[in-house]
Amino acid sequence: MKRINTLDLFAGCGGLVEGFESEGSYNTLACVEWEQAQCENLANRLKTKWHHENAEQEVIRFDIQRTDELFAGYDDEIYGKHPGLDAVINNRTVDIIVGGPPCQAYSLAGRVRDENGMRDDYRNYLFESYIKVVDRYKPKFFVFENVQGMLSAAPDGTPIVEKIRKGFSDIGYAIKANLKEAVFDLTEYGVPQNRKRIIILGVNKNIYGSNSKQIINEFYNEIMPKLKAPKMTVREAIGDLPPLYPLKEDIKRNGQKASHELCTVDNVFNHEPRYHSRRDMTIFSTLAKDIESGENKYTDTKVLKELYTKMTGHTSNVHKYYVLRWNEQSNTIPAHLYKDGLRHIHPDSKQERSITVREAARLQTFPDDYKFLGSRMNQYKMIGNAVPPKFSLVLAKAVKELLSKY
Repeated sequence: MKRINTLDLFAGCGGLVEGFESEGSYNTLACVEWEQAQCENLANRLKTKWHHENAEQEVIRFDIQRTDELFAGYDDEIYGKHPGLDAVINNRTVDIIVGGPPCQAYSLAGRVRDENGMRDDYRNYLFESYIKVVDRYKPKFFVFENVQGMLSAAPDGTPIVEKIRKGFSDIGYAIKANLKEAVFDLTEYGVPQNRKRIIILGVNKNIYGSNSKQIINEFYNEIMPKLKAPKMTVREAIGDLPPLYPLKEDIKRNGQKASHELCTVDNVFNHEPRYHSRRDMTIFSTLAKDIESGENKYTDTKVLKELYTKMTGHTSNVHKYYVLRWNEQSNTIPAHLYKDGLRHIHPDSKQERSITVREAARLQTFPDDYKFLGSRMNQYKMIGNAVPPKFSLVLAKAVKELLSKY
């Protein structure tokens, strides 16, 4: 089979790219992403790992909502100068479009935190830009990833899923009738964290006609179930990484306060702990010991909220602390990790810290040779927003099977 050409929208640092490229049959023509740090990481990865000589041109940093300029090219004081997506595609066939519009506006957590329930958030309608790109290049399939909260999102009163269905139908694409049946539990595909996501497979009715419904049913009911893998635990994911113990007292390292040892093992990248106050380290140790001992005094939400108030003097409507369990899957790795790691405390009580960028990357199934560049804050953010590459590889295999059959 000749190489399958893909286009990645809302590409982030390349969680989907990583899975599709590693399958071996796919060729990434271009990626669109608006955040600079993510673009720099993705271009570096395409160049150094996947041998894309023109990675800087193929990774297009631009606002996808300005779709006409994205296609035709732009000269912009924020995004720089670029000949545009049409020039990069260069009349080549786009077989697959993949991507997941930012999910913060659909996430239940985001709606709880926002005083207006995210109803005014522009990200509610980024799928419209996705549809415009699909309409322009008319791929055989598209793969659209998003959070489960999308099913209940209705910022203007009309369910988002109805708008998405109509939008794709209007440009000639069929999707699954009941998207509640398009939710995947990623723990069932070897991802060591509790993460559920909607995957919408779109099928070009102008190419596949009456077979479109059969293709959709086959994807969800036959191919994806047979690609399931054994569940992986936190211990299996991060247990072999070098331990990083607390220092006896804080020091300055490169002008920054440091509370923990540095990793001194060669070829282990991005495994530096963030700074923690002595107060937080005491809390981390107490909570991890509580689980290690089997006492489990602090596993109740109410008790954890009370502990937070007692230790900090503040109140919170959500419990702030969570210790990962060695023999279970992690809780979801979110972009919020860039703000703090209180809900991702390392399970070893002796280490008294939250998880590192590398541990977050392992729990998201990024390979160890993916070296994240830039600030630690941006690294946590891009990892939390990514599609786990191990699951992306499953999607790549499933789509390849459809293409080889139909």
